Amino acid sequence: MPAAVPPSSQPVKRTRDAARTRAEILDVATEEFARLGFAGARVDEIAARMRTTKRMIYYYFGSKEQLFTAVLERSYTVIRHEEQQLDVEHLDPVSAIRRLAELTFDHHEAHPDFIRLVSIENIHEAEHIAASPSLSSLSSPAIDVIGRILETGREQGVFTADVDAVDLHAMISSFCFFRISNRHTFRTLFGRDLTDAANREHYRTMLGDMVISYLTSVR
Repeated sequence: MPAAVPPSSQPVKRTRDAARTRAEILDVATEEFARLGFAGARVDEIAARMRTTKRMIYYYFGSKEQLFTAVLERSYTVIRHEEQQLDVEHLDPVSAIRRLAELTFDHHEAHPDFIRLVSIENIHEAEHIAASPSLSSLSSPAIDVIGRILETGREQGVFTADVDAVDLHAMISSFCFFRISNRHTFRTLFGRDLTDAANREHYRTMLGDMVISYLTSVR
């Protein structure tokens, strides 16, 4: 009786290699788009850095527009995943809001390319996000979390401000975003580096204080 022939592992290997290649292209493309913008970035340069061909990149992503959209999709997925992992259910409302603000602060600081990409996409009036089924329908887990925290805080009489989750999310994000996106102009104009490691905890705490002060103020 002939020995059984083991099943080929080629399809699995090909799938793994394709996923790795896509990820490597996205890594380089993220750097190029963040550095030069959508208009300034060149697929030829991305291919050269990858030591591959422009045709190979188009094989995986179809076009420069689709490549930029894929970069945005992955960047947004990272922060959405972090929001999904946020565990604040055991915290009191004040501590929970502080923790959520800290998560946004830490993420934006750790991902300056994300800040640049969002700025670039705003220049293009979010046309790539609007054209992406996954991004245009992507809800923020943070909004749901904030909504639950606000409701609990109001029920306990801790939060008095009449603010909804989206507005509070905008308040938190705006501080974190500005700190990274405007750090160069702010330092040049005012002589203060918002990203100086020596002042990191000061700004991280200031964000939490600002948000909690607003939520607990009596009007």
